[in-house]
Amino acid sequence: MMHYRAIWISDVHLGTTGCQANYLLDFLKHNDADIFYLVGDIIDGWRLKQSFYWPQAHNDVVQKLLRKARKGTEVIYVPGNHDESARQFFGLSFGDVKVVEEVVHVTLDGKKLWVTHGDLFDGVMQYAKWLAYVGDTLYTFILYINRYFNLLRTRMGFQYWSLSQYLKHQVKNAVSYIADFEHIMAREARIRGCDGVVCGHIHQAEIREIDGLLYCNDGDWVESLTALVETNTGELKIIHWPYIKGEPIDSLEVIHQPAKEIFTEEVLL
Repeated sequence: MMHYRAIWISDVHLGTTGCQANYLLDFLKHNDADIFYLVGDIIDGWRLKQSFYWPQAHNDVVQKLLRKARKGTEVIYVPGNHDESARQFFGLSFGDVKVVEEVVHVTLDGKKLWVTHGDLFDGVMQYAKWLAYVGDTLYTFILYINRYFNLLRTRMGFQYWSLSQYLKHQVKNAVSYIADFEHIMAREARIRGCDGVVCGHIHQAEIREIDGLLYCNDGDWVESLTALVETNTGELKIIHWPYIKGEPIDSLEVIHQPAKEIFTEEVLL
């Protein structure tokens, strides 16, 4: 069991067929933290309104998180757009899980990181929400294809691979949208007097500096299977978890070292 100062996860999308709950359960089994941030879109209310889908693995994820809270982990829930109905409960706690609009995390070296899902700063969500619903439908179809493709890969002994992530990287407009979103989030963090931001929303895990501020995106548990962590020595890492059961085979960590201001990638064998 690895223990961290903090863990951030978002965009789990429980209640959808695209949710990789079994991978997340394995991650939760092998990793713990003093503070656990749920950075939005944990439950997909949009999809559940259309059709109910809730297998045992999705219930197990909820129970695992509640169990961590009961055992002393501070669990903080920042709702996103797909679980926006939870925003009516800001300031309340459920099963030792605190529901907040946003929060500031202070790292070991004293840096203030603004934690928010990110949808409130997405122009599509704010001014053309109907387009977001259309995009969500197309996205769900791609994930449906991806699901069966990965069942075949698993039977052949290969690890999880995301078709939607691949397509996203091939489309110029999608890449441009991601870059714009990252700069907007960094600017908003500066306005709030913070040293950086931790968000989700765009399903693109990243740690980098933008105009002198630290931009961190913890990715998702639909495509990239990633979490952001702060180690007990103050390093920020993106942990990739594309396997189930047993020891990691080829975990990818993206590491931020504040003292040297260096970003590197390591493959752990």
